[in-house]
Amino acid sequence: MASSFARSYATSSAYQFYQLTKPRVVSLIVFTAVIGMFLAVPGMVPPQALLAGTVGIALVAAAAAAVNCLVEQKIDAIMARTRARPLPSGRLTSLQTLIFAGAVGGMGLAVLYHWVNALTMWLTLATFVGYAIIYTVILKPMTPQNIVIGGASGAMPPVLGWVAVTGEVTADALLLFMIIFAWTPPHFWALALYRKHEYAKAGVPMLPVTHGDRYTRLHVLLYTIILFSCSMLPFVTRMSGLIYLASALVLGLAFLYYAVKIYTDYSDALARRTFRYSITYLAALFASLLVDHYLRVVL
Repeated sequence: MASSFARSYATSSAYQFYQLTKPRVVSLIVFTAVIGMFLAVPGMVPPQALLAGTVGIALVAAAAAAVNCLVEQKIDAIMARTRARPLPSGRLTSLQTLIFAGAVGGMGLAVLYHWVNALTMWLTLATFVGYAIIYTVILKPMTPQNIVIGGASGAMPPVLGWVAVTGEVTADALLLFMIIFAWTPPHFWALALYRKHEYAKAGVPMLPVTHGDRYTRLHVLLYTIILFSCSMLPFVTRMSGLIYLASALVLGLAFLYYAVKIYTDYSDALARRTFRYSITYLAALFASLLVDHYLRVVL
């Protein structure tokens, strides 16, 4: 009975629309946004800002993911990891996707405007445009630096969460932005290294395709060093304490280990492990910020 229901749901239109939103990606976006909310205040986040901010940011992020799927459906049909998505598999049409993205994104922006604040809504809209249009439509097919430049949109969620609570962008919020901005290149280039043949077949100028493996592996290492340095800044500026510092050191040294191994002893299996670890790294780093925020231990 349960397995029959699961199979039925997996083939339903509701599930296909859900898959359009890239739920794993959006969950990490929402997680970092919520952490930004909690870090913005010394005590508890006001319930309305927490609930409405989370819902609004999640809806707009889901809409951006759907637009990304719409624009990249031909590329997705070529690549093994994406060909089963709703559009290339034919389970949803372009018109359905466009209507869905417009409705979901519009609701998200309305929630942010009416129940959070106007600045959060405008910044979230700018983030949507940055990811769905500037990155997906312009940068990704044009330059191997697409991940670096387009990473600005992906780094915005904690800033959006912060603004949802405080109504302003502060230096501490920008530190959170810098961490994710520095994290994005080694995260995606680890994926691109073991998927380079698919990117080449799809005509996407990812760094391993245009500049080769060794150049990309070096840049994974260099950006991981930059990321490690950025991750120290919350402690240096007294935004966080010893709990975060210890966590950032352990997590960052592990990431550096992977990056060094990728440079010196590359294998596709290692790149896969590095890609998976990078996701764990970001989630754990932001979780440690939250724990430290409420259980502050200072020198």
